Amino acid sequence: LSAALRQAGIKSQPLNGCQAGIVTNERHGCAQVLPESEPKIKSRVIPLMHDGVPVVMGYMGCTGDGIVTTLGRSGSDYSAAIVGAGIDADEIWIWTDVDGIMTSDPRIINDARVIPEISYLEAMELSYFGAEVLHPRTIEPAMQKGIPVRVKNTFNPSAKGSCVLAQAHRDSRVVKAITFIDKVSLVNLAGAQMFGRPGVARAIFTSLAESGVNVMMISQGSSEANISLIVDDDHLNAAVTAMNKVQLGGYIREVTFDKEVCVVAVVGVGMAGAPGIAGRIFTALGKAEVNVMMISQGSSEANVSFVVAHEDGRKALRVLHDEFRLSEDLSE
Repeated sequence: LSAALRQAGIKSQPLNGCQAGIVTNERHGCAQVLPESEPKIKSRVIPLMHDGVPVVMGYMGCTGDGIVTTLGRSGSDYSAAIVGAGIDADEIWIWTDVDGIMTSDPRIINDARVIPEISYLEAMELSYFGAEVLHPRTIEPAMQKGIPVRVKNTFNPSAKGSCVLAQAHRDSRVVKAITFIDKVSLVNLAGAQMFGRPGVARAIFTSLAESGVNVMMISQGSSEANISLIVDDDHLNAAVTAMNKVQLGGYIREVTFDKEVCVVAVVGVGMAGAPGIAGRIFTALGKAEVNVMMISQGSSEANVSFVVAHEDGRKALRVLHDEFRLSEDLSE
């Protein structure tokens, strides 16, 4: 790309992630960018902008010792956000292969619609819960600087795309999008000995962390006699081994798991403080004979997530997309 710019008579300097100042931790394959990256990017990239167009290679950075690391799936989006925040860009543009952020996965919901504007929080929730158009960590650097992020289609550049903002225009819908994650497993921990016993959660999550297991979703009954976790399929064996060790310590009685599940997430900042949304979600699912195995909602109320059998995942997506009329443009 840099060579093509030079051939067109535009001065350009190519840089890889290390040369641009992207410093990461040592977690190869899914490295996290460290705070010291910002001053390095400012000092290395901005001077080049005064006399041409710097082109920064995405997807990679390096440790403080100069060892090359990669940023994981869609890591080039993350690179763009890091560099954009580092140079205090007016906007960050992400070029992808779809027309923007969609109300659901268009491979499953054929009438899914592009969302013209969406908030930082909504975009982060969607990316964490399976919407592959953005890297889950892309939004955070832009959010910290208040920089809009535009998502555009490389193959359809005239399409308006989606704009991610601090506060998107509110239409009459409280739900903005619905997504789901497959290739996950449900781990259930049970035992009356957990009731009223301090340190159980610490033992569980310390053991999981030491085993390198990322917990995607948590739910605990008010009886304190059971805790349910969602982990990536790749982490299931490590999670079960870790929990068996906790079981031997007398904290829990039983460890079971189910691989035939998926997570469905209903996302929208308009749900906060709006009565009846959970009722609509679970009534619609009940009418469609979809059994809900686990439920989780954060205090932001921007995301209601639940677990269903894998065979019911697509049905749940379709039912809720219709229930909240997400295929209709109600922004007028």
